[in-house]
Amino acid sequence: MKEKEEKRAPSLWLELFLFGVNSIPLSWRIFFFEGLGRLLYLLDDRHRRIARRNLALAFPHKDNGEKEEIVQKAFRHLARVAAEFSYTPRLNERNIKGHVYFEGMENFYQAQKKGRGVIFLTAHFGNWEWMAAAFPLYSQSPCHVVFRPLDSPFLDKMVDRLRTSTGNGTIPKQRAMGHILRLLKEGKTVGILLDQNMAWQEGVFVDFFGVPACTNTGVALLALKTGAAVLPVFNIREKDGRYRAVIEPEVPLVRTGDKKSDVHQNTQLFTRIIEGYIRNYPDHWLWVHQRWKTRPWQAAQLRGA
Repeated sequence: MKEKEEKRAPSLWLELFLFGVNSIPLSWRIFFFEGLGRLLYLLDDRHRRIARRNLALAFPHKDNGEKEEIVQKAFRHLARVAAEFSYTPRLNERNIKGHVYFEGMENFYQAQKKGRGVIFLTAHFGNWEWMAAAFPLYSQSPCHVVFRPLDSPFLDKMVDRLRTSTGNGTIPKQRAMGHILRLLKEGKTVGILLDQNMAWQEGVFVDFFGVPACTNTGVALLALKTGAAVLPVFNIREKDGRYRAVIEPEVPLVRTGDKKSDVHQNTQLFTRIIEGYIRNYPDHWLWVHQRWKTRPWQAAQLRGA
């Protein structure tokens, strides 16, 4: 009995915490968190330097003033996303259009009819959390999102609670391939963010803003093996504060019969799509992530070792 009470206790505290947070009007939270984002820009030297280095690689022809403005906006944008994320349990079919709306939902329905599953290709761009949360409220169909568990059990449980509050499922990144294959075989939808740095033995190097970036091959492998449709899905924050989520048509895959080449070419194709959105809306992306941390020369040395 005591064990059951101990297991329920964290959930109770979690619900009380979220209730307390959501008692504060969303507009107040956004105002406060954007101010916090400005403060973090000034205080967080490490992530500010990471963002500057990334922008120097991605936009070498922009002047320093332009790049610094993007860094500042990116900090404020991430702070806003954090403020909005805690509001996710309050999203429902009645109010969702006031926060997120979709374009291209017909592309999803067309891909879904094939019965081989759908892979949403996306990135840490815009409010990716709200985009995922809004999807089942529009489509009446859940999306299963691949994620990396957090080190803190409380934060991990809270984030999972928020991500699943509108009907979505979550898939821990470790040993996810078998789970994803089963879902696609059942015709389900899986969301994968393909903009993170990978260890050299876990990915391939593709061109990203003209610089080799080690990238996960999972989307290419899954699509080639299952025939699942790959649909790019990205969201843009409009002037009124709402997010416009765009579901693009299915990406035609490269199929030459050479598996290694096909995986590399399709991963490059997917990365180029992500790059296009970042170029158009640079302040929407996660510049504080070390996207080019793994370098080709490091991989060559390690392979030799």
